[in-house]
Amino acid sequence: MEHRFQNGHCAAPAHGRSGDNRGVLPLEETPSVADGVEHLLEPSWVELQRIVGWIVCGVLGPILFIAVIVAMIVGSLSADVKVLLAVAWLAVMALLVWLAQWWPPIEYRYFKYRLDALGIYIRRGVVWRTVVSVPRSRVQHMDVAQGPVERRFGLATLSIYTAGTEFARVDLPGLSYARAVRIRDYLLPGREHGDDNDGT
Repeated sequence: MEHRFQNGHCAAPAHGRSGDNRGVLPLEETPSVADGVEHLLEPSWVELQRIVGWIVCGVLGPILFIAVIVAMIVGSLSADVKVLLAVAWLAVMALLVWLAQWWPPIEYRYFKYRLDALGIYIRRGVVWRTVVSVPRSRVQHMDVAQGPVERRFGLATLSIYTAGTEFARVDLPGLSYARAVRIRDYLLPGREHGDDNDGT
């Protein structure tokens, strides 16, 4: 089997005709990020939200528990009121656990976005639906941010700042860092439509 070296790298052996690059997408043919198709967030966003939810449970749970115990000891409460406080604490903890573990996948299914030549559209909400449309012409500037937990999952939040609209700032979380950068670069003021094929 013959191996060829090009620019200091070992090239794969040729099959068929010479220079056959079938299966390799040329840089200039990289699909545009503005494909006009609705996309879900990255699936790992669900796990990230679960971690955040469990952190909230771990912080609020002991605080509420201590508050209930102090109220029972210090306050001159009847036995019935003490039972009600204990039941209320258990109910709040059950709600927090449900929100931490089972709410994220539900919210994920209803959180979508679409990018086209005119701008970006974000649709979210399980009970109360919200649709935000950000025309490209109104975009002032954008930030791509990563918190410590987001970095663990390779995710980022794209913040879009607009002018003359109800939503002066629109956040789109749950994107891969590379995709967030591509969307930011596409929506930047002064960019030509479709000029996002940076190979990222």
